[in-house]
Amino acid sequence: CPTAADLHSADGTRVCAQLYTDNSPYYDQCCAGDVLVVPPGSDMPYMPLGWSASVSSLVVGTRCELTVWSRKGKNGKSRRFSS
Repeated sequence: CPTAADLHSADGTRVCAQLYTDNSPYYDQCCAGDVLVVPPGSDMPYMPLGWSASVSSLVVGTRCELTVWSRKGKNGKSRRFSS
């Protein structure tokens, strides 16, 4: 997995989080599969098509916080992740 400080897009802009579809009990095999990039200031009350219940691992950048909910539309239980 990339480190929190290493989260940048291809053009060098800052990324607040990256979510991945594949995970593994072996750390060197985590953060694989499809990647959903979350830019700073994003507010997504609904996951993009095909991403609901498919995130297995994530990395949150420095000075960022990612809040996720158990139900669509920011309903249900929430959990916050940071670097």
